[in-house]
Amino acid sequence: MTDLESFAARLKTLTDGRASTPRVKDGVMTLALDVGGLSAERRDAVAAAIREGGLSVPGVQDVRIAMTAERKAPRIIAVASGKGGVGKSTLSANLAVALRRLGFAVGLVDADIYGPSQARLMASEEKKPQAREKQLIPVDSPFGVPMLSMAHLVEPGKALAWRGPMAGNALSQLIDADWGEVELLVVDMPPGTGDVQLSMVQKHKPVGAVIVSTPQDLALIDATRAVSLFEQTQVPLIGLVENMAGYSCPHCGEISDPFGSGGAEAAGSAMGMAFLGRIPLAIDIRRRSDAGDPPASGDDASGKAFLAIAEKVAAWLRD
Repeated sequence: MTDLESFAARLKTLTDGRASTPRVKDGVMTLALDVGGLSAERRDAVAAAIREGGLSVPGVQDVRIAMTAERKAPRIIAVASGKGGVGKSTLSANLAVALRRLGFAVGLVDADIYGPSQARLMASEEKKPQAREKQLIPVDSPFGVPMLSMAHLVEPGKALAWRGPMAGNALSQLIDADWGEVELLVVDMPPGTGDVQLSMVQKHKPVGAVIVSTPQDLALIDATRAVSLFEQTQVPLIGLVENMAGYSCPHCGEISDPFGSGGAEAAGSAMGMAFLGRIPLAIDIRRRSDAGDPPASGDDASGKAFLAIAEKVAAWLRD
């Protein structure tokens, strides 16, 4: 392997595959670097590292980098469950906020067309999206995560009496919005494994799915159905999260254990799935969620629980 070939191999890792194959002519190395979705600090740091590495190649006297901002469709992470009421929306909102804190350019889609809740969870209920060239423009949230939900488009409390095709088309409008520099979309899926879910998965092809379940047996049976949906559609499973798990109060020592603990972890192990973490059944999470203050935006025990899950998802994305 030549020195240039060796540098080209290192360049792929250094830039996460964003750089073209380097060329050298008359002592000048040239290459293109896709900087779409990168912050200015990250862009400059990567460019500086490329220049330093390029100048170490024998015979190279100058390194010229053509920076491009080719807009790519965001990668999609589907957060799903086989039934409602297991905290999937809370997990989706906090996962998006935590991934944002880890440095990802993240957007959030509330795909639960009939029961949207992300506007409340993310304190954006009063906002309405604009449109540009037939594309919706996501609304901002206070947590640096742009988002879209049917709650931003319909009157509060109004029931949507839509059949499957109408709901599927509405969901596509949310996902195909003008997401700008967003590189990763967390999609809060509708509960269940019906037509809307299947259409979304087949059309938009998530890079991976996170399954949410509570510890009790009935919820785990439904979670297994969600797992089966993604396996049949060949969507990789990132892992399983156990929500509303029993815990011991750090202040008074009182044990809260209405749903049990450990059931989802055991079920995931039996299915060969990674276990991403456990979220406790804590009144603080419920209160802050109702107030539009995702715990993942802070550094207390609840916030750290969500952040630990996000770190495992981030590691999966980088593998």
